[in-house]
Amino acid sequence: MIKYLGSKRRLIPALAALVTASGARTGLDLFCGTTRVSQAFKGLGVEMTAVDSARCAHVLARCYVATDPDAAPGFLDEVTEAVARLNAVPGVPGYVTETFCTESRFFRPENGARIDAVRDVIEAEYADTPLWPVLLTSLLEAADRVDSTTGLQMAYLKQWAPRADNPLTLRVPELLTGPGHAVRGDACTLVGTSGLPDVDLAYLDPPYNQHRYDSNYHVWETLVAWDAPDHYGVACKRSELRDPETRSAFNGRRTMAPALTDVVARVAAEVVVLSYNNESWLSFDELRAVCATRGEVEVLAFDSARYVGARIGIHGPSGRKVGRVSHVRNTEYMVLAGPRARVQAMAAAVESAGFGARVDRPVPVPAA
Repeated sequence: MIKYLGSKRRLIPALAALVTASGARTGLDLFCGTTRVSQAFKGLGVEMTAVDSARCAHVLARCYVATDPDAAPGFLDEVTEAVARLNAVPGVPGYVTETFCTESRFFRPENGARIDAVRDVIEAEYADTPLWPVLLTSLLEAADRVDSTTGLQMAYLKQWAPRADNPLTLRVPELLTGPGHAVRGDACTLVGTSGLPDVDLAYLDPPYNQHRYDSNYHVWETLVAWDAPDHYGVACKRSELRDPETRSAFNGRRTMAPALTDVVARVAAEVVVLSYNNESWLSFDELRAVCATRGEVEVLAFDSARYVGARIGIHGPSGRKVGRVSHVRNTEYMVLAGPRARVQAMAAAVESAGFGARVDRPVPVPAA
């Protein structure tokens, strides 16, 4: 699984307890990102629909959520053979090598050349086949294992990360059996339309602030689009990211609250689980109010480490550490909304398992 800001890896046990207690058989992951949550729910037998506007997230959803390895005889054997073949492809320098190894330093040039060559083969020989999203996911994850960043692609490390010295090696993704669906699009446009099914449970993990995921992970966006875009800045970001029209309503302080309120109100689900934290633009009381239109509301709180950049500290252009990080932990909230009996059962399941606690007021931010 690729490194991703806001990943809910640590909350998976709690989320699994929630969905099990809910009795949901169908689910919607409306801002699916790496699909970590969708995969956990699918593994519990829930038929998931994973939605995101980012290209890379959609590919991950097509691989891990929409692909059923048992649907076609011999599919896993085909994937295994294709991955072995791609691992034998020699490097040929191209756009990735020039842009992300020479003009910037996201990868060692030898790995950049291999990424270029493997991506070309995937496009030339596997496009429009069921193997395409699986092999592209394998390449994204292989590239993530040899990058030289703290996880975000807004910048790269001044000194090579130790993992950058490892050779690019693809692996067969761990696919889950069972049905699932992947949809690419804007949540604000899709909710309440025929583009999304009615479900038992909808999980929402929207952006918290102005930072865009398609910008934070622009290298993966380019690997998926494979369009050799014009770029700007030290990080060689896609030029399209400068266009205000490409920004999500969830990345603007004035537009986020109305957008979230509208999505929560219109999503076709019996139960809504909204994941947020105490560094978001909405206050604790505002989060409760947004969800109150859905019925009974319970809020669960979880102590969590902040993103890696906060733990590393603040540095100036010369690389010297400056300033002081105010805190290295935050509080993740899960707001449950829906029929009273079901919401109460879900909250009780998480508490009894010791994964989190119900709260009725904001949790203070721990000091650094």
